[in-house]
Order: sequence, then C-alpha cells, then structure tokens
Amino acid sequence: MRKAYTVLCGIMAAALLAGCGAAMPDLTQEETDLISEYAVGVLLKYDKKHSGRLVDTSAYDAAVEETQEEPAEAPEEETEQEEPAGDTEVIDVSQDEAAAAPASTIEEYYGIPDFTFQYLGYDLTQNYPPAADDETLFFAMDATDGMQLMVLHFMATNVTSEDQTLNMLEYGVRLRVSVNGENGQNALSTMLLDDIQTYNDVVPAGTGTELVCIVEVPQSVSVGTIDLIMRGGDENSVVSLQ
Repeated sequence: MRKAYTVLCGIMAAALLAGCGAAMPDLTQEETDLISEYAVGVLLKYDKKHSGRLVDTSAYDAAVEETQEEPAEAPEEETEQEEPAGDTEVIDVSQDEAAAAPASTIEEYYGIPDFTFQYLGYDLTQNYPPAADDETLFFAMDATDGMQLMVLHFMATNVTSEDQTLNMLEYGVRLRVSVNGENGQNALSTMLLDDIQTYNDVVPAGTGTELVCIVEVPQSVSVGTIDLIMRGGDENSVVSLQ
C-alpha cells in the first residue's frame, strides 16, 4: 500500500510539473486507473455529506431483517360449508305442521283401522252406572257437591269379517271434554269395563260395543256444544260431537 502511495505521489507530482511547462510523462493503463481510484477515494473521504452509499438503505435493511426474524404466520384456513347433496330433499317441518289437518274422527286419531266410533249422545246424572234396587255394582261413581256427571256414549263397531281385539289402553291417549267452548275437563279415570280410555276386549265381527267417557260439569250448565279433545304426545286433535 505504501509503495502504491509513493508511485501515485510521483505521478501526481509529474502531472503538476507538466502544468508548469514540463512534458507529461506517458502513463500505462494500470497507472491511469490507479490514479483515478485514489482521487475518487480522497474526494469521498473528505466529503462530510457522503455516507458511503449512493442511497441510504439502512432503515429498509433493518425492516427486512426484522421481518425475516419473525415467524411467518400460517395463512388463515377458510372453512367451507358443506353443500347439501343434490339428491337430498330439504323439508320445512314448520310448514308441514301448519298444513297438517287435525283428525276428524276418533279412529283416525287413534289409528285404528278395523273399527269406527259413533257418538250416540250424553246423559247428565248424579251417579253412574244406574243400578236396580236389588243389584250390587262392582264399581260406581257419584258426583261431587254442586256438580253432576256428564256421560258421553259411543258405539265402537268392528267393521271387519273377523273378531278383533280392541285395546284402547295401549294407545296412551288422554281425553278432555269441552262444553260450550269452555276449557276442557279431564275425563275421569274409572274402573268401568266400558270406559273408552281403558277398554280392552274382543269385539265380534260386524258388531259393536258401547263405550262411555265421563266428566264432571256444574249442575247449572246448559249444554250447547260438546267437543272431544284427544291428546297423545305432542299431537292434539279436537272432534266436535255436537
């Protein structure tokens, strides 16, 4: 380095002397390049405003290094919603329930295919069943004070050509009776063999058996309309008897 510095000094001195009338010595290409590199270095060294680069990218480099140090975040996965298969039928249950018509008959609500039920009428009495003076009843019902028994009569007919067992108890249907549009009263639980809620016996082909449903109503009631309300699970149905 010192040797190069000495050579450069000599060359520059020769150049200065040439400016005073002395002849400029012939320089090789290597010497010319060396002088140029040295001159540029001296100018840059004493240029206070020069930072050593044409463009100051220190802030950019720092940002790049910081970005490289941070772990790259995994791309957020998009959740795809499964589309229903092309052959899957979407059923609107609410519309089906609204469109479903209530059962119009007792056999329709119970789902009994071999019997029909016919309403025969009603009786108002203080006790049931009626008994002769010399008859002892296995089970009897008396109305409470201020009330009376309303006994609804039905005929259950076996419409087939074979004897059929009619088991009303197995359906688990609860009955209520509404008189004149008032709130329904629960049918009384009885031990009567002909209670429509609990009847279980064989009905011969083509014949019928009479069944009853009993509720209490006020003694002062004037019967106009009678509705039979059938309840089983979440499904209810109303049959207008009169």
